[in-house]
Amino acid sequence: MSPLQISSSSNPEGMPTRRPQRPRRPAGSDDDIKAPNAFLMMLEGRAPWEYAAMVAALPWLRKLPQGDGHPILVFPGLGAADFTTWPLRHFLEGRGYKTYPWHQGFNFGPRDGVLDNCVEQARSIHEQHGEPLSVIGWSLGGVYAREVAKALPDKVRCVITLGTPFTGNPRATNAWRFYEWVSGHTVDDPHIMEMVRRPPPVPTTSIYSKTDGIVAWRCSVNEVGPLAENIGVHASHVGMGMNPVALYAIADRLAQDPKHWKPFDASGARRWFFRTGALHA
Repeated sequence: MSPLQISSSSNPEGMPTRRPQRPRRPAGSDDDIKAPNAFLMMLEGRAPWEYAAMVAALPWLRKLPQGDGHPILVFPGLGAADFTTWPLRHFLEGRGYKTYPWHQGFNFGPRDGVLDNCVEQARSIHEQHGEPLSVIGWSLGGVYAREVAKALPDKVRCVITLGTPFTGNPRATNAWRFYEWVSGHTVDDPHIMEMVRRPPPVPTTSIYSKTDGIVAWRCSVNEVGPLAENIGVHASHVGMGMNPVALYAIADRLAQDPKHWKPFDASGARRWFFRTGALHA
């Protein structure tokens, strides 16, 4: 199986096939992670207020340092399309970057050809600009961003994910049934999970929220290392890509010199808005 081919939902003759039987998972820390509760799901209703907060914060956000103009490819979340990432891309364009939507319509999972198209688009952007690009993925889109970086490590500058479930219990989200329905894949394939959990070989930032109502926050936490970090913010899942605090963190990460990458500095006044360092349930 190609590293970019997650699975196929039909056989070569086009006849439908049964989904593989879900394996029994041994008890362990991953199984202790549960999907966000009903209260956190209700808090997802704050997303319009996060958009309003972004608009209100634009004068402050415009004072952030200008970027170096490098290209950025942005992937939408499960069931979403490019219009949902427009506020994020518009903000980054205002910081001087050249952004690209994914151009594959609604994101209904890694169906046949989806990830290959993501890699080819990233390769084309790199050839067009003659320099490495950054990749940003919201929710499931973050899985695509990570896989693109693994496939093209010499062409990707950094990875930023927003509320992306790349580790932990694959059912610790409130969207796994929808994912299986629209993608035709099961979330319990151990080979897929092993592949998804493998970190990209480039600077990687996971922005997560402990009040995420869709994805359990512990499923979005990197094992911290020389090229991996986590930044906690107060945000909803569906509003994270337009939350002004998350946008601040994204702009800070993108502005770094890739040759001298270092973790996000949450000292001083930033400590009131961001969480880094040791993570606890």
